[in-house]
Amino acid sequence: MKCGDCTCIWQAGDWPRWRYDLAALAESMAEVSRAQGLLMGRLRDVGIELRNQASLATLTEDVVKTSEIEGEQLSAVSVRSSIARRLGVDIGALAPVDRHVDGVVDMVVDATANCYAPVSSERLFGWHAALFPTEYSGLARIGVGDWRNDDHGPMQVVSGAIGRQRVHFEAPPAERLQTETRRFIDWVNRTSGESALIKAGIGHLWFVTLHPFDDGNGRIARAIGDLLLARADASPQRFYSLSAQIQRERKAYYKILEQTQKGSMDVTPWLAWFLEALGRAVDQAQHTLDGVLTKARFWHQWATTPMNERQVKLLNKLLDGFSGKLTSSKWAAISKCSPDTALRDINDLLKRGVLRKVDAGGRSTSYELHKSI
Repeated sequence: MKCGDCTCIWQAGDWPRWRYDLAALAESMAEVSRAQGLLMGRLRDVGIELRNQASLATLTEDVVKTSEIEGEQLSAVSVRSSIARRLGVDIGALAPVDRHVDGVVDMVVDATANCYAPVSSERLFGWHAALFPTEYSGLARIGVGDWRNDDHGPMQVVSGAIGRQRVHFEAPPAERLQTETRRFIDWVNRTSGESALIKAGIGHLWFVTLHPFDDGNGRIARAIGDLLLARADASPQRFYSLSAQIQRERKAYYKILEQTQKGSMDVTPWLAWFLEALGRAVDQAQHTLDGVLTKARFWHQWATTPMNERQVKLLNKLLDGFSGKLTSSKWAAISKCSPDTALRDINDLLKRGVLRKVDAGGRSTSYELHKSI
């Protein structure tokens, strides 16, 4: 059996005895640890409430991006509301949430908030069922809550038009999954000697190589990586998102993954990429924390200023990073109010010094938070 033109990694005679050059990875590991230390140092100084808000922002991005990698677009507002409910974080009015959003959130929150709980096949089956509450992936009915059976052929990752498809990877046959998954789960749960960061990288790679489900393997592999990273951080609260970083570097991720899955048991290049991407994810978290702190300072500054619900909603959108220019017509559309009401809301905030005009008058006029904010 061949995976494209190469033998797959799981066919190696020494599978799954992972090898890597620790000396070659030492600098990257030190950089990640340094970045984690800087981030956690800042978080220790901001108080519980702001740490909760930072964790909420990170988990929201994690859920949205882990689905986006698979081509699914989830509403960030719905995801944020679902996470806030589970974590007991007060964000004011909660948005309606469908069970698909709740399912992805259930998996990510369980993986991180309960990171010290043992991993078991039943727990993984629960995550899988949460991802596919209707037992359908798109229009296809899939097996849920059990390992795949390969009734429709081997599990392959392919691309290209029908008739000209390229096989990027072929997973181990279904009859091996009981043994393979038991060995993987035992390794996750025991102290196996690797550095915690190395274990997170191998855990992600190992699970996605097994590809034990009909669908959802990438999302579950990233959840396992998050679980192992939470153990590495000795904190169930998440303040950086590897899934978001993978989405930002999606092409590079798939390239190194394919190279590794068609290579030998020496996974040093994969771990080097993983650690470098992880370092960039931690650095990006500094920007997330900056946004949380900016938002907190803003509402502290204007805490005694009367504002209506529409104004609060639109100001929060600006603080969260509004896409494009905020105009009176967009204000009306988002707030579901008349153009006259939108203009009154805006003029009131202009008069108070909360907003400022960006462009000249007329239809092109847009608004932003005042620079002093």
